[in-house]
Amino acid sequence: MSDTLFDDGSEQDDIQEDVMTPAELIAKLEEAWLNEKFSPELLESRSEVVECVMEQLTHMEANLQRVKKGDAKASVHRMEIDRIRFVLSSYLRSRLQKIEKFFPHVLEREKSRGDSYPSLLSPEEFAFAKEYHANTESYLKAVALKRMPPNLQTVDMLKAVPEPCLDSFVFLRVKERQENILVEPETDDQREYVVDLEEGSQHLMRYRTIAPLVSSGAVQLI
Repeated sequence: MSDTLFDDGSEQDDIQEDVMTPAELIAKLEEAWLNEKFSPELLESRSEVVECVMEQLTHMEANLQRVKKGDAKASVHRMEIDRIRFVLSSYLRSRLQKIEKFFPHVLEREKSRGDSYPSLLSPEEFAFAKEYHANTESYLKAVALKRMPPNLQTVDMLKAVPEPCLDSFVFLRVKERQENILVEPETDDQREYVVDLEEGSQHLMRYRTIAPLVSSGAVQLI
C-alpha cells in the first residue's frame, strides 16, 4: 500500500527506491521510534530517515489528491498516512522530552564527543537544547538564585539535573545473534555471567548491558 502512495513516477524516486523501498524506510522509522521510546537515554539522531519520510509523505499526500472521490482506497490510504505521521510525531516528541529532561548531560556529551563519533542531535535539536539550557539558567537566576546568599547564586546543572538511568530494565528482540554478552550482577550475592543471544529471541535485560547492541542495530527494543 505504501509503495503505491510513495511512487510519484519520478526518475529520482526510482533511484532512491533501488536503495531503500518505501516499506523499508517506514520500517527504519518504526525501529528508531521504538528504540527511542523505550531507551532511558537519548539515542543517535536518525535525521536522514526523518527527512526522507517527510519528503515521501508530501508525495503521498499529492498522490492521494489524484485518487477519485468515492474510491474505497482513499480512506485506507489516508489512514496509512495518518499512521506514519503519528509514528514520526511520537518519535520526535520522545526525543524532545529527553532533551528537556537531560539537557545538560546531552549538551556535555555532545561537547565531549570526538570528531569520529556521530552527533546525538540534529542541528535543530542542538539549537533547541542550547536555548532550553540558557532559558532554564535565566529563569533560575531571576526567580530564585538572586535571592540566595552570594555563595549560593550559582548552580551546576550537571549536578542539579539527574542523569539517564542506564540500569533500567528493557525488553528487547534479538535481530542478529550475539555471543558472550557479559551480564552484570543485580545484587552483591550474584556473580557476573556470560550469555548468548539467539536471533529472534526476546529478553528482559539491563539497558546498560545491551546499549551498544541497540546503537549497532543488533537488537530492537520492544
